[in-house]
Amino acid sequence: MKHFLLTTVFFIISFQIFSQELNCRININRSQIQGSNEELFRAMQKDIFEFMNNRVWTNNIFSNNERIECQIQITLSKYNGIDKFTGNISVQSSRPVFNTNYKSTLFNYKEDNNFDFYYTEGQSLEFNENTHISNLTSVLAFYAYIIIGLDYDSFGLNSGTIYFDKAKQIMNNAQSDPDNNWKAFGTRNQNNRFYLIESITSSENAPLRKFYYRYHRLGLDAMSDNLEEGRNQIINACRFLKQVYNRKANSYFLKIILTTKTDEIVKIFSEAPVQEKKTVYNILKEIDPTNPKIDKIMKTGQN
Repeated sequence: MKHFLLTTVFFIISFQIFSQELNCRININRSQIQGSNEELFRAMQKDIFEFMNNRVWTNNIFSNNERIECQIQITLSKYNGIDKFTGNISVQSSRPVFNTNYKSTLFNYKEDNNFDFYYTEGQSLEFNENTHISNLTSVLAFYAYIIIGLDYDSFGLNSGTIYFDKAKQIMNNAQSDPDNNWKAFGTRNQNNRFYLIESITSSENAPLRKFYYRYHRLGLDAMSDNLEEGRNQIINACRFLKQVYNRKANSYFLKIILTTKTDEIVKIFSEAPVQEKKTVYNILKEIDPTNPKIDKIMKTGQN
C-alpha cells in the first residue's frame, strides 16, 4: 500500500517498517513547546509508532499489503518539564478501492478537548485490555480498535463489532482517569471518546454501519466493473444517512461520517447523470443544509 504523503512545517519524523494490522504514521507536533529536548520527542514518536504498528490487535493474519493505512497526529501544547504532556489528537484512516490506486478515507476525527498523558523517555508503553494502566496507551489502543472496526465494517456487514466492543471496554476501564474525554459529561460538547464509541455502537445509529458496508464494498469496489451500479449502491447507502437523520438529526456518528465522506461523494456525483445528481443532492442537502460543498454536485459535470 502507498504511504500517505505528508508535508509539514513543524517537527515531524516518520518511521516505516513492516508490522501487523496497522500501517500507522505517527506525527508529533511540538511547535508550541519551546526549549525542550528534541531527543525526548523523537523517542516519544518512535515508541508510539512501535506500539501502534508492532502490536497484534486481532486474531487475523494480515499480509504487508493488507495493513490498514492510518495516521495519528498529536499536537502538544503543554509540557511540565518532567513527564506530563497536554495536547490534542487527530486520527485518520483509509482503505483501498478494488481495482484502483485510489484510497477512500474511512475516518477523519480530531478531539477538540485536552488530551493529558504521562511519558518518560525509555519507558515501556504497556497496555492491558482489562485494566487502565496508562492514559497514553489506552487512547492509542482505543483509536486502533476504532480504525480496525471501521475498516472491517467497510468489507463485511457489521464485521467490526468485536473491535468496537474492545474500544468500549477501554473507555469503561478509563472512567477513573482525570482525562475528561472518557466521560459522558466531562467536556462542554460531545466531541470526545465517550460519545464517539457510544454513538458508533448505538442501536439508533445501526444504519450508519450499514452505510459503511454498502458505500464501500458494494459501491466504490464495484465502480471499476460497473460504474452505474456502483453509484446506485452509493445512493442507497446515503439513504441510510437520511434514515438516521430523520430519527436523530444530531447523531454524532452521522456528523463524523459527513465530515469524512462529503467531499468524496460530491466528487463521485459531480460527473453523474442529472437524475443521480438530483437524488444524492437532495439527500445530502436535507441532512446537511448549510454545507456549501454539496452545491457543487449540481454545478459541474453533465446537465
